[in-house]
Amino acid sequence: MLSVYPKAYFDKIEKITIEFIQKNHLKALILDMDNTLINYKKEMPENIEKWAKDLKGQGTKLYILSNTNKKAKVKSIAEKLDIPYRSFAKKPLKSGFLKVQKELGYKPEQIGVVGDQIFTDIVGGNRCNMFTILIDAIDDKDFWYTLWKRPLEKMLKKKFREKGL
Repeated sequence: MLSVYPKAYFDKIEKITIEFIQKNHLKALILDMDNTLINYKKEMPENIEKWAKDLKGQGTKLYILSNTNKKAKVKSIAEKLDIPYRSFAKKPLKSGFLKVQKELGYKPEQIGVVGDQIFTDIVGGNRCNMFTILIDAIDDKDFWYTLWKRPLEKMLKKKFREKGL
């Protein structure tokens, strides 16, 4: 059965601290891009650059895994953060996650998957036995192919909060 439950849930990506990463024995984070690192207008909040730099400075490896087929868009964000990337990942399929895992050289339980979508990021990471971290979307504006899932995700997030995630 597919698990929609993340291991952790934060309202902002910046709340994922080095202390949280160390406490959960994580060595790397696989990051979604759209509405996780950038908003609908392709703008990245400045605090995310500082967050990524701080984590990398503490030894955490970061990697962008995006479903978009717009490679140039992913490349520009990855270059700005100075981290590797993969586009057209086809999440929640396992293949993209497993390719990144192989490149990173870590066990699945040492890798955190961070994203704003339950049915792509969380389900995909859970299918690969990785440590999944759900965050709230940066922006309310969304792409049409994501928008229809948000009401169901909102109901699930309420349950996550009730469970203390």
